[in-house]
Amino acid sequence: MERKPPFPPFSEETARQKVRMAEDAWNNRDPEKVSLAYTVDSAWRNRSEFLNGRAAIIEFLKRKWAKELDYRLIKELWAYGDSRIAVRFAYEWHDTSGTWYRSYGNENWEFDENGLMRRRYASINDLPIQEADRTYHWPLGRRPDDHPGLSDLGL
Repeated sequence: MERKPPFPPFSEETARQKVRMAEDAWNNRDPEKVSLAYTVDSAWRNRSEFLNGRAAIIEFLKRKWAKELDYRLIKELWAYGDSRIAVRFAYEWHDTSGTWYRSYGNENWEFDENGLMRRRYASINDLPIQEADRTYHWPLGRRPDDHPGLSDLGL
């Protein structure tokens, strides 16, 4: 049986831990590894796409990171309760033409008793930015612990 601690019901501490674990996984941009945090039949709404299951999640993430180059993400806990967590996030990326974007959004998550996410609803908006306006400059991969979060950056 697959298990992904921490498990619900969430405290503030375990909800923050779950959010950071998700941020770290997405910043590593490995679709197969990211998919393991979700139930086999996980249901997603991401922007205008509706996905069901890990295979669909993997294919979605492959497409996403082929388009969103040099992707760097920060997530922040917004609210939590029992088996649910709400986050806000922002990520920076550029397309193949070199245009930079900051994408802002909110996600609602619901977890099963084994700590796997069974539902994910994401609303996201993209804002073109100048390269000089980027604020995420760490090397690709996990955001360093001493790098400011969204609130610290005024985002």
